[in-house]
Formats: sequence, structure tokens, C-alpha cells
Amino acid sequence: GAVQAFGSDYPVYPMDPLLGIYTAVTRQTRAGTPAGGWYPQNRIGVEAALTHYTRDAAYAEFEESVKGTISPGKYADFVVLSRDILAIPPAELLDTRVLLTVMGGRETWRAASTE
Repeated sequence: GAVQAFGSDYPVYPMDPLLGIYTAVTRQTRAGTPAGGWYPQNRIGVEAALTHYTRDAAYAEFEESVKGTISPGKYADFVVLSRDILAIPPAELLDTRVLLTVMGGRETWRAASTE
């Protein structure tokens, strides 16, 4: 029943949440090591990792009433990705790009190219 909040702002790990999701799903580094994954029994699915980075992270900062899910009355904070990360093999997470970032309903970043 514990809430497991993931984050990308601590200086001991890269700030790329997609890399964090990949690592949680595969239990491997970007280079694919260790073979079979580190403690592979602790792998989780992409959907669970995404929940930990969004809803659960908002809960951990006492902000679940205004962020963490896309719901009426909450901030419109979201990204548009180049791939559907719930439908691709885990290795493709490493090649997935952020195309658009929206915070508070305002576009804050857009990729120069969507190729």
C-alpha cells in the first residue's frame, strides 16, 4: 500500500524520465547491462513507472489535488512523445523523443523537428 514516487531532479541520476522508466522496466543501463537486468524480479511495467513519475510524485509533494493526472480542475501539465510508450518494446524507450511540453496549459517547449 505504499506510494512509490519517482523523480528526475536528484543529482545522482540523469534527469531524463524516459531513461528512468526504461531502467525501472528493464533493470538495465542504457548500454544493456547487466545482462538480464539487476535484480530482474524487481522489474515493473511501463504503466506502473509512468504512474510513479506522475500521480505518485504529485502525491509525494502534497500536490495530488492539482497535478499528477489529467483531470478537470488540475493543471494541464503534460508532454507529447514521439511514440506510444505503452505500446513499444522497452528498448525503444531510449529512442523516444519529447515533441511538446505543456505546463499549466501553456506550451513551454516544442521540438524543432518532429521527424
